[in-house]
Amino acid sequence: MIKNIAIIGMGKMGEAIVQGLKQSSSGIHYQITGTTRTEESAADARTRLQIDCHTDNAKAIKNAELVILAVKPHQVEKILRDNQLSQKQLLVSICAAVTTEQLSEWSGSKASIIRTMPNTPCLIKSGVTAICKGPRCSEEQLHSVEKIFGELGEVTVLEESLFDGVTGLSGCGPAYIYLMIESLSEAGVKVGISRKQATLLAAQTMMGAAKMVLERGEHPAALKDEVTTPAGCTVDGLMALEEGRLRVTLIKAVLAATARSKKMGKKA
Repeated sequence: MIKNIAIIGMGKMGEAIVQGLKQSSSGIHYQITGTTRTEESAADARTRLQIDCHTDNAKAIKNAELVILAVKPHQVEKILRDNQLSQKQLLVSICAAVTTEQLSEWSGSKASIIRTMPNTPCLIKSGVTAICKGPRCSEEQLHSVEKIFGELGEVTVLEESLFDGVTGLSGCGPAYIYLMIESLSEAGVKVGISRKQATLLAAQTMMGAAKMVLERGEHPAALKDEVTTPAGCTVDGLMALEEGRLRVTLIKAVLAATARSKKMGKKA
């Protein structure tokens, strides 16, 4: 059972992982060490998160069973080449566009490797994380990592070949949703509703509709039809969306972000 964890890069997602582990429903007491670039930010993390946090990546990595990389993609190679991992360690990356093959090579080709792609709603335990096994990863290790990210929301295991698409869909997806909420809120203001109330109506409607999809397990088209009564208001709204090519535009957004992720991977 993994208990000793180092998080390299205590940004927002690193903090989310810490909070999830500290509030774990499994009852496991994790020993967590974090690193930051400056002593000032390390001191802040120590105070707020009540964990050991410092600026020494080598020290944190050496003493950990599980190392979680939560840094910018362009920083990964140098950190790993400077801090080779042993065969007793498990390396988990949340870094976009960095493959398990690269993680393995840069870390010394001994540690077990897992690649993940969480999204920002993990900050409020409502995220979704895609996971894939890399070199030397066992089923037991995969299960342990599923439990860790399960503290932050939903988890799904996918083939690595799909990870650029995951980045374009769920990784970037919250931004698409925020834009839709903002637009619906603007429409509410246009028809006379206050900004605060319009944003509440738009955001709660979005959240409720998403929850319906997840809990009922029906195709979104079937749920859409439940709202769309003959000669009613909804069908006129849907016609306007189709005229504006919302469906195609959203598909293009995912494809564009996916293509960008692939280009980033080639440069890494």
